[in-house]
Amino acid sequence: MSATTEANYHAGPDAVSTTKSRYRRVSKGRGNFELWSWVFMRASGVLLLVLVFGHLFVNLMLGEGIHGIDFAFVAGKWSSPFWQTWDLLMLWLAELHGFNGVRTIINDYTEKDRTRWILKGLLVTSAVLVMVLGTLVIFTFDPCLDPSSTLSVCTAR
Repeated sequence: MSATTEANYHAGPDAVSTTKSRYRRVSKGRGNFELWSWVFMRASGVLLLVLVFGHLFVNLMLGEGIHGIDFAFVAGKWSSPFWQTWDLLMLWLAELHGFNGVRTIINDYTEKDRTRWILKGLLVTSAVLVMVLGTLVIFTFDPCLDPSSTLSVCTAR
């Protein structure tokens, strides 16, 4: 131990350390955001495990397996509001889970406030873009736009 650390160790719990930390302390005014962020990561991780393995099971184990996955398969799946909601939930949770993880990395490893601000701005922009475009694709996907489409989903209408 250094002399300062050893002196503080023996001085008791009320002693104030004279060594300066290179890490900034976060003020108490932030509330419980980081706690809820931590809880969200655990909860979304568990839910994502269920969603992803359910997705893989339905797509690969039921039916013809990987050889049965094509445009018609996706069209048939996305004609059901259940699968639209399943895939939307999987998309949003995965995006928010990844966003939160990268946000934590940015907070931990960027030293300059300007760099942190720029990286978080790029992160928010990309996350919003992926979530908006993914949501649009899931809910506006129409395999029957072509009148000559012979997909079973289109001919059943």
